Amino acid sequence: MKAVIIGAGSDLGVHIDGAHLGPLQLMNDMKPIYHGEMINLMQDEGIVKSRNLSDRKKNDVEIERFNTALYKLELKKMKEGLFPLTLGGDHSVAVASALADSKINDGHVGMIWIDAHTDYNTFETTVSGNIHGLPCAAITGWKCEELRTFFDGQCIDPRKTVIIGARSIDPWEEDNIKYSGVTVYSTEDIKKMGIKTVVDEAFKIALDRNKSVHVSYDIDVVDPDFAPGVSIPEVDGINDKEAMEILEEVLKHINSISSMDIVEFNPLRDEDRKTEQLALNMVARTVQVVEEVKGKIINQKKY
Repeated sequence: MKAVIIGAGSDLGVHIDGAHLGPLQLMNDMKPIYHGEMINLMQDEGIVKSRNLSDRKKNDVEIERFNTALYKLELKKMKEGLFPLTLGGDHSVAVASALADSKINDGHVGMIWIDAHTDYNTFETTVSGNIHGLPCAAITGWKCEELRTFFDGQCIDPRKTVIIGARSIDPWEEDNIKYSGVTVYSTEDIKKMGIKTVVDEAFKIALDRNKSVHVSYDIDVVDPDFAPGVSIPEVDGINDKEAMEILEEVLKHINSISSMDIVEFNPLRDEDRKTEQLALNMVARTVQVVEEVKGKIINQKKY
């Protein structure tokens, strides 16, 4: 199976600039080592982002327009039999990539969300109004209908959704998570239980009565000492080696994964290219496993 790298160059979901530049930077870094298909969508240059503190729906119309185009592209590539690896951009782009996966698989998709934040706010509970704090809720059908007007399929079941690495949850967001049925493993849980146990349990939950899993990996799950190049860093995270170990454990389940995201790399905030190198390693390793392992399985099925 071939991968397609899809750049989702939008940072409209966060008040801090720079994440929209991440996909193109990583795709340029990949050119010497990867000769497969790479496509980059960029937000309109003329957009002036809302920075009004009282605006609870910052740039919602522009985000919906961007995600509509991204959703159509994701669907097209999945129908061509390709594995989409989507590079953000802020995490709001996952509304398009995850829901495209759900559409293709008739709603029989679970989700694993690796992130320092649970991203389970709604327009009613958000404190900042930054829409990159709402996508997990939108994807799982927890209100936020305005963020998925392009979608006419079945949302991902919140009870088949697992968040790994969370350590920053807003008070009202906790209530949303509690009532929705989403499972959360905190950074502390990772330390106590071990990475392999957490990842294996996550796949067991996400795959229950499902065909496959969408994995969305936000680099801000990593401590800013090791990955400073993100828009909203959170201290007390995992280190870079643990980040790669999580990826390796995830990729052991590659035949159950139908699409992936790697998001929130912000080149304008990076130091000594630490985050860029980590993100590049993650992208390169994911593409390698997709094409070597999933490709082998598909070829075997021909005989």
